[in-house]
Amino acid sequence: MRILYFTRDYTTHDYRFLSSLAETEHSIHSLRLEKRGMAREDRPLPPGVEQIVWGAGRDEVRLREYPALAWELRRLIRSLRPDVIHAGPVQSAAFLAALTGFRPLVTMSWGSDLLRDADAQPRRTRFALRRTTVLLGDCLAVRDKAAAFGFDPQRTVLFPWGVDLKRFAPKKPVSGALDEAGAEEPLRAALGWDGDAFTLLCLRAWEPLYGVDVVVRAFALASQHAPKLRLFLLSGGSQAKQLREILLRYDVLDRVVFGGQVTQTALPQYYHASDLYLSASHSDGSSVSLMEALASGLPVRVSDIPGNREWITPGVQGWLFPVSDAEALASGILNAVEQRSALSAMGRAGRSLAEQRANWPENFQKLLQAYQMALELARKEQ
Repeated sequence: MRILYFTRDYTTHDYRFLSSLAETEHSIHSLRLEKRGMAREDRPLPPGVEQIVWGAGRDEVRLREYPALAWELRRLIRSLRPDVIHAGPVQSAAFLAALTGFRPLVTMSWGSDLLRDADAQPRRTRFALRRTTVLLGDCLAVRDKAAAFGFDPQRTVLFPWGVDLKRFAPKKPVSGALDEAGAEEPLRAALGWDGDAFTLLCLRAWEPLYGVDVVVRAFALASQHAPKLRLFLLSGGSQAKQLREILLRYDVLDRVVFGGQVTQTALPQYYHASDLYLSASHSDGSSVSLMEALASGLPVRVSDIPGNREWITPGVQGWLFPVSDAEALASGILNAVEQRSALSAMGRAGRSLAEQRANWPENFQKLLQAYQMALELARKEQ
């Protein structure tokens, strides 16, 4: 099978998809729509994947450029003759692929493109979905939102992306100074945090969608009552000044470690050094970082949105809190500190859930099944 993988930008997630696709017997070709300056993947394309060079892919693309790019994409399709085009997000790469009229088109939702952007761009969303053969969705909320735009749910393949369960695994106890969880934490020790410190982890991008300002405000509020609280604040983004102002206002800046962008190799140590994972995202499908936390045996407290409710049973793997409610999150953090002895059981429940539903090699097979389904549907429609 000749597959054209068409994505908006080149991210860590794209690298993972392409790496797994490159290990199959199929011929894989990668096409990038634009470079927006936010991509975090610096590694070259995996061996065996052919990069398609065209008029886009170097700068940010504006909507007025789409007609010309659609003409060029048609020319590429005639030359490459793919069996399937895999494209997403819905309103960018998939929309442009839909403009060419090519079928079968497998559209991959990236979560927020349907859960958030679809209502703001209904015409583009509806156009792309009308010309989609099979939709890949990572959660029921995505499937249902596509159905609200008229897409047949029977043509949706649910595909929680999953994580590497070997890389993201519970920490192993080692000899040495022990924390309350019974394991030495080199990262915490290097920071001078003693065993009484209760460490929170947030690694969502510092953009309004992900509610990191809510996390920071909740941490600041909770710290007034629990001075042993500490926060790993990874990633970066446009809200950097706002976040620092909140921490300075509450005089807790020295209790926060700004870790920046962390590689997949280094990321597990942050999960292992933390007691509770936090996400206040306003919109999510099946969040990869949430699945990484569960796989690492880390209890979670996340916003009460449909995507998270599909993963978290309150009191089992962690807890939910009302969207945008920093006070409720602060109270929840303090509650987790008080229930510290119960967190290990929650971590084990999270790991069990990840093994059942978030195993990347197993879930990846659903992508290949979607391609086959698209081919069969396209043949029937001829």
